[in-house]
Amino acid sequence: MAERVVNEKNGQCDNLRTSLPVPMFSRNDFNIWSVLKNCIGKELSKITMPVVFNEPLSFLQRMTEYMEYAKLLRIASEQATPLERLKYVSAFAVSALASNWERLGKPFNPLLGETYELIRPEFRIICEQVSHHPPISAFHADSESFRFHGSIHPKLKFWGKSVEIQPKGVVTVEFPKLNEAYSWSNVNCCVHNVIVGKLWIEQYGMMEVVSHQHGMKATLNFKPSGWNNKDLHRVEGHITDRNKRKTHFLYGKWTEFIKCTDYVSYEEYVKENAHKFKRNADDRSKSPNESPGNTPRKVLSKLNSLKMSSFKSLSIQEPDDPPEPSEGDIPKSDSTYSIDIPNSVTLWEAESRPANTADYYQFTNFAMSLNQLEDHMKQPRALCPTDSRLRPDIRKLEQGDLDGAAAEKTRLEEKQRENRKKNKKSQDELTLFPRWFKQDTNPHTKQDDWIYKGGYWDRNDDNLELDIF
Repeated sequence: MAERVVNEKNGQCDNLRTSLPVPMFSRNDFNIWSVLKNCIGKELSKITMPVVFNEPLSFLQRMTEYMEYAKLLRIASEQATPLERLKYVSAFAVSALASNWERLGKPFNPLLGETYELIRPEFRIICEQVSHHPPISAFHADSESFRFHGSIHPKLKFWGKSVEIQPKGVVTVEFPKLNEAYSWSNVNCCVHNVIVGKLWIEQYGMMEVVSHQHGMKATLNFKPSGWNNKDLHRVEGHITDRNKRKTHFLYGKWTEFIKCTDYVSYEEYVKENAHKFKRNADDRSKSPNESPGNTPRKVLSKLNSLKMSSFKSLSIQEPDDPPEPSEGDIPKSDSTYSIDIPNSVTLWEAESRPANTADYYQFTNFAMSLNQLEDHMKQPRALCPTDSRLRPDIRKLEQGDLDGAAAEKTRLEEKQRENRKKNKKSQDELTLFPRWFKQDTNPHTKQDDWIYKGGYWDRNDDNLELDIF
């Protein structure tokens, strides 16, 4: 359709906004504990959260923030060797998490069949909510040099003092001209201090970026902050060749930068700076297999006098265990632990956030424009009728109408339930969604995945009833 292609020529509108229509509501008068106290150890996907805790984006739009540093994939495709390409793909995998820092608002849950499209100079992407129970969001991005696709099944659990977000699913990068593919799964995210103190976020766990054609792998450890915040934001790991020999060391902070050096330079640096790597006996980090809350027994006993059996999956601290990250202020990274190893190359650096970010949900410049109705989108049939930008609850929250957003959110949820009842009676309607993706085997990972069927950018919506909003 001509209206869409016009914008594809240069990839974006010349007037992308740098703020939202109104600043966000203060959440100081709202108690998240009053909502979460009955949800300990449970999945939160079925819990209705007050709209004040949302940010004015759908999860499909939030997922699109993977692409903020898409230029790294283009740079990767231009490298001469698979090793150099793996370095930049790994940097891209880390960069996709940078916008999460201080982002404490919950994105709106997408409706079944909801879509989101975005075109920028480095890529275009289509996302679709392909399943409601369980909630699964699929995406497919492409450009002249790469394809990036995957599906995410986010799981949220409340552990007493923290909320854990598990982004289940695998994502894949392909370089078609090189006949190469790389895949990985994202690490967990934890929101701390949901009872007392200021909320703050950390990413933690292991990420493996696998080069399927060349037998190489980048293994990255997103370190938990630890009791003294020494490891806050830190990421470090190594690249191994097909013989499992370590060839390069990767390090940095997922909020700021990623660097790479050869493994010999790393080993020499460690010998000369052992004090920077020495771990105290009391400086134990949480295992990725433990609850990120590590809720002490004395705290558990206060949580509505709930029985301890409700917390079997928690890692219970005894009184002599090391303390958790401090409550109160958002922790700051220990600058004395910063390292700069000789022969290092900077693969990625995060862009500065706008000066007004605290007034607008801690959005990055990229996030500010995601729900913007650009001029070309306002033309008839320019956007798919299921696009997230057309959701009235998100639009009202963005415009500062909290009551209107809550009412629209309730209306859309009820409408979705009614549509599901109707769909059970009509096989034709059952096949309408998902429209752009199908369940199939990922040819690289050999796992079940949601694969793009094609056709979105050439679609014709004129004869379809796509009334989900």
